[in-house]
Amino acid sequence: MQARQATFPADALKLRSERLGALPLINHFIERLDLEAHLDAFVPSWDRRIRLPYAKALGMLVRSLLIEREPMYRQHESVSTFAPAAFGLDGALVESLSDDAIGRALDRLFDADRAVLLTACVVSAVEHFDLELAELHNDSTTVRFCGRYTQARGRRLRAKRAPFVTYGHSKDHRPDLKPLLFILTTSEDGGVPVQFRCEAGNRNDSPTHIESWEALRRAAGRSDFLYVADSKRCAREPMDHINHRGGRFVCVMPRTRLEDGEFREWIQTHEPDWERVRDERNPHRRHGPRDRWWVLRAPLPSREAWPVVWVHGALSALRQENRRRERIARAGEDLCALNAKRAELEQHIKGILGEHHVEAFLVVELYPAEQHHFRQAVRGRPGPNTRYVRKAREFRQLRWSLDEDAITYARNTDGMYPLLTNDRSLSNAQVFEAHKRQPSIEKRFAQVKNVFEIAPVLLKNEGRIEALFFVYFLAMLVQALIERELRLAMQREKIEALALYPEERTIQRPTAEQIMRLFSLTQRHILEHEGQTVRIFEPQMTDLQNQILKLLGVPRSAYTSRG
Repeated sequence: MQARQATFPADALKLRSERLGALPLINHFIERLDLEAHLDAFVPSWDRRIRLPYAKALGMLVRSLLIEREPMYRQHESVSTFAPAAFGLDGALVESLSDDAIGRALDRLFDADRAVLLTACVVSAVEHFDLELAELHNDSTTVRFCGRYTQARGRRLRAKRAPFVTYGHSKDHRPDLKPLLFILTTSEDGGVPVQFRCEAGNRNDSPTHIESWEALRRAAGRSDFLYVADSKRCAREPMDHINHRGGRFVCVMPRTRLEDGEFREWIQTHEPDWERVRDERNPHRRHGPRDRWWVLRAPLPSREAWPVVWVHGALSALRQENRRRERIARAGEDLCALNAKRAELEQHIKGILGEHHVEAFLVVELYPAEQHHFRQAVRGRPGPNTRYVRKAREFRQLRWSLDEDAITYARNTDGMYPLLTNDRSLSNAQVFEAHKRQPSIEKRFAQVKNVFEIAPVLLKNEGRIEALFFVYFLAMLVQALIERELRLAMQREKIEALALYPEERTIQRPTAEQIMRLFSLTQRHILEHEGQTVRIFEPQMTDLQNQILKLLGVPRSAYTSRG
């Protein structure tokens, strides 16, 4: 016997749609990380008058940064279009969501022990995702601000020191805006962020390495991990601190060190026995010269008796030579244009050479010259017998030439730079490979600025700014774990590429942003009659979406109402 279907008047039915997007997938990783439990433990809501718990507001903000990135005052509007449970909220909590509630949650996060909270999150990542902390990479960038923040001068907010928002060296090349220093450390295993700190925009990077390394030692539970950083770490105090406590490091040696000049002088008259460690196709031009790299251990160690490994890149040498030729050519054009300028000639010459950084390659000479002109001896209309008087005006003329010896000296060391390490057991190739993994942290900076759009930030006080930066760190942590899990699963299943680009173009190393975009239109539809649910239309997943969920270990039930 056929079942009879219920019929309802058309005007009594209502179809309600809930966006899911990538939130069920994100929630799977947030649960594995125990992120909400950590937030609730370190940012508790003791006041019963608080309708939106602080941990819930912060968890909502982490999810929002990963998918929507709307400003604070639009969070309620944005969250209301999604299924509330996908943000870890119910209907009543969504109604309590406002920019003031989020601001109070950021205040409480600023007051919390964020260093211990960060360590707890990293330890969870190590335990639940088998994250390796054997090699860690540190770097910093600046985040610019458009607000004035006149009171943000390192004052105390509720017994805690707030960040100093002031003018400093802007790595975004915006000296007109005040920056804050964003210090980040990532693991070699997937480029996962494992440590974050916020410092004043005018603070030197060198002293920050001691605090960063100590925080990493607490999170890793060991001190023998390899700490990789740029030339700012190559200072006596941080190097001695790490070395005396059993740490290992690799960093770029700056040009100001004596060892750098000694090797560049030595190589002018010697033919070193370079060891080739990399030979790959050109990463930018299909038919360009190959990307070749060589290494060499310097004949003399550093003044600390540590190994110095010199690196030589073929493409880097070509780029340096071309840039030098371009600078010399531009300086020559500017010097030729100076011939018509008579006043303060030496000052103009010095400025041109300094602007193009060619003081060592151009020899500029000033020599006396005369300019002659003729005028009538007496007034009147000139005629055949008019007598003229020659007048001479003395001035200085300039001429310039190339210093071929200086150019040859520089060409002999193009594409070379030294690396310093205190680990004598590392081979030259191992030091090189550790250093070459350093640029991966730049991708995290690009994501936090271009994808998350961390700047500009306009908040009530600088304490909330530092707390918001911490939320950005948590979002980066979840994002990086998603990328790492997918890439590891692709290696395990021997999948070379996934069709995540438009027009089903493939990519070998997918990013979390592309995964979020793949699930961005996922919705659930609920058919209601007089407030009662008649039927739920679960999202229809594509084959590619199901494949991604399977690779990430996310159950299909995560996208159902029963999940």
